[in-house]
Order: sequence, then structure tokens, then C-alpha cells
Amino acid sequence: MEQDISFPEDGRLLKALKAAFPYTIPILTGFCFLGFTYGIYMNASGFSFWYPMIMSLTIFAGSVEFVAVNLLLGSFNPLQALAMTLMLNARHLFYGISMLDKYSGTGWKKTYLIFGMCDESFSINYTANIPGDIDKGLFLFFVTLLNHLYWFAGSTLGGIFGGFIPFSLKGIDFVMTAMFVVIFMEQWEKDKIHTSHITGLCLSSLCLIIFGPDRFIIPSMAAILLALSLLKKNREPYTTL
Repeated sequence: MEQDISFPEDGRLLKALKAAFPYTIPILTGFCFLGFTYGIYMNASGFSFWYPMIMSLTIFAGSVEFVAVNLLLGSFNPLQALAMTLMLNARHLFYGISMLDKYSGTGWKKTYLIFGMCDESFSINYTANIPGDIDKGLFLFFVTLLNHLYWFAGSTLGGIFGGFIPFSLKGIDFVMTAMFVVIFMEQWEKDKIHTSHITGLCLSSLCLIIFGPDRFIIPSMAAILLALSLLKKNREPYTTL
């Protein structure tokens, strides 16, 4: 079947944009604030504003972008970067499977929808009740595009104005640690069974002792993946759809 690559008239574009924008308003504040923090973090780490600008435009994965700062400052290790990215964004594999029907028939927009899918865009696009007179593909596209632009704007502004902050930014790199601690705590409170959390903590600590702080990440990730795979049959699912 040939893919539709025709572009809709301006009326349909504007109508879909107006329908999508209200859904993204809650994301606007969060993304601009977190993006601004990321831009400041990059600036404090010695990077020019165009680093967070380009990275937020081309990567568009908040946690990976924060981690990428240390990867850029450390020694060249593409294997570690690949493993870290796969582990942090493995959930997107399941997002993609869930959106197969939603993204079908979206034509030229599908490539960008796949690239730009983040947690927030997935949540909106998966659950939104799209009016019958709105082009589905355009609605999904604008939700994704707006969220992308919010993050891009926040990161760029943070990178630009970070250099004008009059007080010392020493210690701001702790924001990444704090972010992952909060994510861990939220998952702990949400899940009834904490087998995976305890397994991750124990195996990471063990690998840290054995391999040292510079080489423990990949072994700990591999060990956690193996352990959770073996324990999967005995664990309850995280959520029920």
C-alpha cells in the first residue's frame, strides 16, 4: 500500500493544532523548567549553549541528555554509552508496540512520531479522545511536536542564560543524581513488590565493590538484566492495562 505523502490544507493543520495544544499545557511548564535546568547544567559543565540546543533537538530524551553530560566529559566509551541509552529507554520498546495501531495510516508524519515519542507524548496520544472531525495523524503529530519544542526551548534558554547567573553553580551536577533518586522513589511507591528495586541496589553495590566506580555500570546492568529475566516468572506485573 502506498503511503500518503500529501500535505493537508492550512485549515486542517490549524484545527488539529488547536485541538492538540490544550492537552500539552501541563507538559509546557514541566518541560520548560526541566529543560532550563538541563541547559544550566550543561553551561556549568563547560559547554556552550549550542550543545544543549542541538542535543535537545536531536536526542529528545531527558534522562539520556543528563547522562550524556558525564559521557562527554569522560573518556571515549561507546559501549557504555550504548548500554546506558538502551537501559534508560528500554521502556520505549513497549511504547512503540502499544502505538502500532495509533500510528497506522499517519503517512509522512509517522517517522517523526516514532522519533519524538517520549513518556508525556505517549501518555497523551495513547489516551486522548480525538474528535471525529480532527485529523488523527495531525493531532498526534502536533502533540509530539509541541512537547519537543517545549523541551528544546527550555534547554536552549538555560544554556544561554546559564552563563549570566551571578552566583556559583558548583554542585548543580547533583541534579542528575536527584532526578534518578526521585524516579526510583516514585517507582518504589507505585509498585507493590520491590524485588526488582532490591535486586538492582544489591547487584549495583556488588559490582561497584568488584569493578570500581569507573567500570561497574555495564557489569551491573548486565547482572540486573539477567537477574530480572530469571525472576520474571515469579513476579507480578507492574501494571495492568
